[in-house]
Amino acid sequence: MKNQFDYLVVGSGIAGLTFALKAAKSGTVAIVTKKDKLETNTNYAQGGIACVVGRDDSFDLHVKDTLESGDGLCHPDIVDQVVKAGPQRIRELVELGVGFNLLAEQNGFDLGREGGHSRNRILHAQDMTGKAVEKVLIAAAEADPNIAIFENHLVLDLVVQHQSMKVGSVDLFQQDTCRGAYVLDIAGEEIHTFVANVVLLCTGGAGKVYLYTSNPDVATGDGLAIAYRAGAQLANLEFVQFHPTCLYHPTAKNFLISEAVRGEGARLIDKRGRAFMEKYHPLKDLAFRDIVARAIDTEMKNSGDDCVFLDITHRDAAFLTKRFPNIYRRCLSLGIDITKDPIPVVPAAHYMCGGILTDSSGRTSIDNLYAIGECACTGLHGANRLASNSLLEAMVFSDAAAVACAERLESWRNRELPGVPDCSAKVCAENGSNSEMVMIAHNWDFIRRLMWNYVGIVRTDKRLALALNHIVQIKMELKEHMPNIALSSDLVELQGLALVAELIIRCAISRKESRGLHFNVDHPEKGGPCWLKDTIVKKNAAEEFLSLPTVQWG
Repeated sequence: MKNQFDYLVVGSGIAGLTFALKAAKSGTVAIVTKKDKLETNTNYAQGGIACVVGRDDSFDLHVKDTLESGDGLCHPDIVDQVVKAGPQRIRELVELGVGFNLLAEQNGFDLGREGGHSRNRILHAQDMTGKAVEKVLIAAAEADPNIAIFENHLVLDLVVQHQSMKVGSVDLFQQDTCRGAYVLDIAGEEIHTFVANVVLLCTGGAGKVYLYTSNPDVATGDGLAIAYRAGAQLANLEFVQFHPTCLYHPTAKNFLISEAVRGEGARLIDKRGRAFMEKYHPLKDLAFRDIVARAIDTEMKNSGDDCVFLDITHRDAAFLTKRFPNIYRRCLSLGIDITKDPIPVVPAAHYMCGGILTDSSGRTSIDNLYAIGECACTGLHGANRLASNSLLEAMVFSDAAAVACAERLESWRNRELPGVPDCSAKVCAENGSNSEMVMIAHNWDFIRRLMWNYVGIVRTDKRLALALNHIVQIKMELKEHMPNIALSSDLVELQGLALVAELIIRCAISRKESRGLHFNVDHPEKGGPCWLKDTIVKKNAAEEFLSLPTVQWG
């Protein structure tokens, strides 16, 4: 079945929903999401949204904090764009019905502080900000007649048409144009063709490429993989942010202890009760995330301990249960009373600062293809994202992309383009066997352990080289055996996971310095001005499944 819309949005987090609501004013919108519509990274975001609304704050201060966090690789024009557009985007959320916490005795928001911020500027809805935002946006999207939501639909690949004009053997003009996507209906076991004038990738991050992550199971880097296979440029994939404080407990899968807890005075201590962050940075527990994560990693390796602890027991119990009800309840269910007990924590993969390379409106290097949110590399985060800038970025670029697309939509509708073949089909069990699912499970686990051990918080040249050798072998195995395995979401995700892991490794190998989230023991210092560039990776023109990508600097 061929589905035709003006806009195809892949992902139902804050980026996809915000864009869809704005784009629906100018055309029809399809939102495809591979699980339940609420199963997104946004829904799990605890801390809040950074924005200049406080009386003692300013755009210049927020810009300065963001640039310092990004360690030399932020694009200043993008930082300025996002910071200054923030207040209007917050007003829109409030008008939709998002209930940010307010100060009881003053006319204003209850603003929190997180690592790297010089002012209190984090708007929050207790410690469940993402859930509050997601709930309101989903309700608005479901009420809009121009928006259709397709749950349990996984994008397999983009439909990209290549146009060129030659004189002899010389290319005078060439252009790749995205025309839609091939989508697997997981429940119905069918492949459908979605045709659209504009395709938006809002697929979130790739935290599941690592063994330990704060991300939900859907964060498998799908958008990065399909954009790369289509020929789009990706950038800065070596910069993977590890959140310093995820709950350490055998049954506490993927549970984050928000940075806002440190913003309210929590201290990091070892199991002997000794605070240690003053050894690593003047800001101590509120230093930038890359510094705090490496400090915890160092303390654990030096002591041999399995975790460190976050202690906020000195604060009033009533305050803690009101400010952090979600964290309090979750910890209490595991026998940890945060009003009395330090919380055991470890770092975990949290956020991709790199992604699909875009301009200031979310445009990628492929015409009609846009990327927004964590899957995009806009230039805002540089080498290390400033806490709570991610939801802000998603809203600002959703608005910018919606404006840019609306201005061009009519011309796109009137443009003569080749038709898109309908590749819809039933997934046939005869085309593959489920008897080799053990291979998928084994390789999935192997990749995640490999990335955690060899391409984690602290890296070396030797470990990176070994990781690359292993991942190439896994891809060879997949190439050989994929035709014999029945098509499933697990197989598709594994293929994408292997590709994203390889790209992270290759980008990390290419950066011979330590900067922000990329720390290499063999190159422990920042390089000179020649390293103040984005790492850009793009598929070779003649690349097949195992060929080398092209790594450039831009």
